[in-house]
Amino acid sequence: MKRSHRLLVMALLATLTLTACRGGRDPFIFVTVTPSASSGQPIPPGEMIQPPPASTAGALPGAEGAPPTPAFIPTPNPTRPAVVDPTQDQIHVVQFGDTLNAIADRYGVAPESIMQANGLDNANLLSVGQSLIIPLGVRTVGPAFKIIPDSELVYGPALKGFDVEQAVSILPNSFLANYTEELDGRLWTGAEIIDRVAVEQSISPRLLLALLEYESGWLSQSMVTEDQALYPMGYRERPGQIYGLYRQLDWAGKMLQAGYYGWRQRGLSAVLLADGQRVGLDPTINAGTAGVQTLLAQTRSLDSWLAATQYSGFFNTYVSLFGDPFRFAVEPLIPPDLQQPEIGFPFGDDEVWYFTGGPHGGWGSSSAWAALDFVSAEEVGLGCDVSPDWARAVADGVIARSEYGLVILDLDGDGFEGTGWTIFYLHLSSEDRPVQEGQRVKKGDPIGHPSCEGGVSYATHLHIARRYNGEWIAADCSECMLEAPAPQLNMDGWLTYTFGKEYDGSMIKGEEYREACVCREPVNTFHLQALQATEAR
Repeated sequence: MKRSHRLLVMALLATLTLTACRGGRDPFIFVTVTPSASSGQPIPPGEMIQPPPASTAGALPGAEGAPPTPAFIPTPNPTRPAVVDPTQDQIHVVQFGDTLNAIADRYGVAPESIMQANGLDNANLLSVGQSLIIPLGVRTVGPAFKIIPDSELVYGPALKGFDVEQAVSILPNSFLANYTEELDGRLWTGAEIIDRVAVEQSISPRLLLALLEYESGWLSQSMVTEDQALYPMGYRERPGQIYGLYRQLDWAGKMLQAGYYGWRQRGLSAVLLADGQRVGLDPTINAGTAGVQTLLAQTRSLDSWLAATQYSGFFNTYVSLFGDPFRFAVEPLIPPDLQQPEIGFPFGDDEVWYFTGGPHGGWGSSSAWAALDFVSAEEVGLGCDVSPDWARAVADGVIARSEYGLVILDLDGDGFEGTGWTIFYLHLSSEDRPVQEGQRVKKGDPIGHPSCEGGVSYATHLHIARRYNGEWIAADCSECMLEAPAPQLNMDGWLTYTFGKEYDGSMIKGEEYREACVCREPVNTFHLQALQATEAR
């Protein structure tokens, strides 16, 4: 390497505040080098090629306790038909709450294409009942090959017993094992970053490791190029913003969620490739495969994407690391008769809180609209001061995780966040937090003080959402494209409804009604009686 190039690498890495051991070590190759994406051969739709024998595949530890199953049992084909014919232009009738971006996301086209096809000058001027031409123009449908089961995309039952630190420790000379990055005022290791993204977005850490190896060789190589160090997931469109391991994996997680929940809930039928081509998704794939296909589409042209989504592409890398992904399959991940246990509000009956955010993304808008926002009446202004009031346990359970900004309450009591019902609390201050991992709590016990800590927040509030077996459960899924709709969010008999637009919505109990509003008015007050009693005094 020329001296100028070496200096450039050092400068770039210093900017990221990352370190990797380089000098005096020979490259440590733990797995076979990932095959080039261009080497993949198309597989006819529906044809399955057997993976390597289990004895020769899987270099890293898998999920301890995962039930042994015969190799390569594919996820069953969905019983639903394709929501949209991806080869024909469509007519979309604008519904209440529709936005141009949401419509574009559903059909997998660029918003600009819709505007051009319909002669629109202003993306914000849509009318309910308006008919829009959706210029699909797809002539290619992606492969039917199933890459992973649904349970291998989410941080669910299949990950019980899997330890990221242990997996990375087996690769002591890898670039990943020697990587650190500054986040939230401290240095994080590569393994800690992977675990953080996995927890925040409920994405399988095994999947993140395999993708990191496939895209940049961080597990098999001791040294990587400066480009691979800065953009390990290959996303370079926002070089000044999305760089370094955490930002790249955070972006990748959101793309995985966009494909997974887009397929499961929003009728996703096609993806937009990096070269501007639109390709249809085969209607027989599963949501986990749709998630991986969506992510891989963001940085690839058609030929490269087709190769990456076949047996010889990313799937082969996964098998090299962990063995057949379908041996971890937990199906059905979401039972068709799923019922929500009784839960209450995350505050006391004698406290006054406001319902400020209707159903929206559990982590980012690309996930299921699983979350609600609440703010204490004690808050003043729109700042980020820590609230003096407590966010409380909505039910009896065990604290499965207590970290920067977040707490996860496990309702089944086994202490693992990937099984059964869990409640995700975000923006809780790390200071004066009365709970720790493994602690049992009762309904109404204090969990932490709302703040702006964790995620993205511009004002103090509590963000709370449900997960089941690692999947974000939409607060209101009455219009989701699911074979069996998920149970509506119910807090002390108050049912949650969406208005078809993120953050809008209502909660209704009998004749009582509360509407989400970024305001402090009776329309969104819990508990109004307590407020009235206080004002009367």
